[in-house]
Amino acid sequence: LSDKDCLVTLTHDPKIDDSGLKIALRSDAFYVGCLGSRKTHKKRRDRLLKMGFSDGDISRIHAPVGLDIGAITPEEIAVSIMSEVILKLRKIELR
Repeated sequence: LSDKDCLVTLTHDPKIDDSGLKIALRSDAFYVGCLGSRKTHKKRRDRLLKMGFSDGDISRIHAPVGLDIGAITPEEIAVSIMSEVILKLRKIELR
């Protein structure tokens, strides 16, 4: 993955998500995001630390993924995710 690429995991299944995260965290991807709760991310973080990733590596992950806009439906969640991806791509910080 290059600095023009992003990766967002959506399955909630570590057997699937973790393999993509390993690739993304070793790459120059400008955005890495994961669907799931803060509790799920803590478990993810613990797994990645055991795999040898540093706190700095793991801090690249946006989790829970997306801007907090109160999204409920799948369509709204997709908008919140893509909004955050675009902010990172354009290097814009919200005030």
